Amino acid sequence: MARSAATCKQPSVSSSIVTADDVTKIYRRGSKPGRFARAVGRSAPPTVSAVDSVSVTVSNEEIVGLAGPSGSGKSTLLHLLAGLEQPTDGTVSFQETDLATLSKRERTRHRLEHIGIVFQQFHLLDSLSARANVALPLVELGVSKRQRRKQATELLEQVGLKDRITHRPRELSGGEQQRVAIARALVTGPALVVADEPTGELDTETGRAILQAFKQVAENRAVVLASHDQETLEICDRVIRLQDGTITERPTEETPTQ
Repeated sequence: MARSAATCKQPSVSSSIVTADDVTKIYRRGSKPGRFARAVGRSAPPTVSAVDSVSVTVSNEEIVGLAGPSGSGKSTLLHLLAGLEQPTDGTVSFQETDLATLSKRERTRHRLEHIGIVFQQFHLLDSLSARANVALPLVELGVSKRQRRKQATELLEQVGLKDRITHRPRELSGGEQQRVAIARALVTGPALVVADEPTGELDTETGRAILQAFKQVAENRAVVLASHDQETLEICDRVIRLQDGTITERPTEETPTQ
């Protein structure tokens, strides 16, 4: 079931982690047919507006769901909030810092230090153990090998993989691989964790276990889940529904979206 209205955390200036303010993301479409937007003049290249004038704030210890059919813009909005994409118009601010003011190198560092990303396809390296996969972001941050092993081991134990630490991805089930991906997303202590269809490749029982893990993750950070799965959306404090790149429904505290 969804969290009760009494436990919903509403955005505030002090607890805001990431804010998208009137953001639009436009992609070139080449000559493919589709919904074109903002092409100026006959010679302008065809474009498609994946997200159109959307505003959203995500606060600390809040789980926000992004819902909508394929092509609704939920994955694009998720990538904008995570700093994986830059908006064509509007601003995305992380704890009051406009991400557009950062250089490409600074944005990469920002994601490493502050954003945990859980991809639908896991993106684990087959040649590495579960522990080595989890520790990868710490390698980029220059953390010592001893500390990397310690942090990765502790996180894998926390997600129930104490006996699978040295196993490689091909030796793990889909649910176990997803737990490794979650541990990797948490290893740098990020303020924001984002996940795109986190249960899309899992069976029902395993998916429920993963959702429980996300509820625990949200105890001390912000979480954004993009999904069309009803059971996934039910763990969210609130759900933002998108259609054709715009928000179609914004729930209130008194009526949490189911």
